[in-house]
Amino acid sequence: MTELLYQTDSYLREFDGICASHTSATGMGTVSAAARLGSLISPVAGGLLLSGNLGQALTVFAAAFADVSSHFAQLFTSLFPGGTGKLVLTNPDDLLNTGIEVEAKPSGKNVKKLSLLSGGERSLTALGFLFAVFRSRPSPFYVMDEVEAALDEPNLYRFLALIQEFRQDAQLLIVSHQKRTMEAGDSLLGVSMQPGGSSKVIVEKVSSSA
Repeated sequence: MTELLYQTDSYLREFDGICASHTSATGMGTVSAAARLGSLISPVAGGLLLSGNLGQALTVFAAAFADVSSHFAQLFTSLFPGGTGKLVLTNPDDLLNTGIEVEAKPSGKNVKKLSLLSGGERSLTALGFLFAVFRSRPSPFYVMDEVEAALDEPNLYRFLALIQEFRQDAQLLIVSHQKRTMEAGDSLLGVSMQPGGSSKVIVEKVSSSA
């Protein structure tokens, strides 16, 4: 133990000596070195904030927001006939730090906040926003996992009508326990396992008359 303490003390003295030598050679301590480093970084950071790259990014964000907002308003009307929905920037003058609020007003309800809607209405509103993004930035393939679980029968049919529209231009893979959703698909994929056996994937085509 005595030897260990001696070695530790020796290492500490060596470290202090190195620090003293560095301070003497550079003419500055740790605090002044940090200040000097900060003074060197600040102009670089400021240059990045004012660079064309950031300006281009903000331009792309503004264009994307306008695109998604327009599609969301249209989709909300189709999902909630007679209702109105829109996306609002919380701080439109500062796109770098702004937030986005979703205003949803189904027909017959004098509310805008999502917290005042039912669970099914909130789910359908979220789906409207999701598909607005899809429509703004199309992809050939989409995967969704039980996104319609909270929807009641009328809202489920509206969701399936939206699926029918999007399937014309893309493939959709939906994980679901809803019978109506399964009936709307072209193929059903499931996993089955016999007692004492191994699991296997089963694929069944859905007839067009179903």
